[in-house]
Amino acid sequence: MKLSNTVLAALALSALSTGIVMAGDKAADGKMEKANMEKCYGVAMAGKNNCAGGSLSCAGTAKKDYQADAFKLVPKGTCTTIKTPTGMGSLTPPAK
Repeated sequence: MKLSNTVLAALALSALSTGIVMAGDKAADGKMEKANMEKCYGVAMAGKNNCAGGSLSCAGTAKKDYQADAFKLVPKGTCTTIKTPTGMGSLTPPAK
């Protein structure tokens, strides 16, 4: 009986440590991915912004399409090439 408990404990510990390592890898991938992104103001659709500035509290709070103070994360180097009905994407929020 003791041997089977020891084997089960070893298997559980192994599974747990594998999960922790995989979670760490996923977090590192997320940071790497985010490092290759930039905030682009004025390109988000209503309710689809990543976070906020000005009158917004955070993600998903843009009230209208292409709201100037709402940003969307986009691949680095692409923001100012995004054309919207209100103009091009901007790397900086509008002046208050």
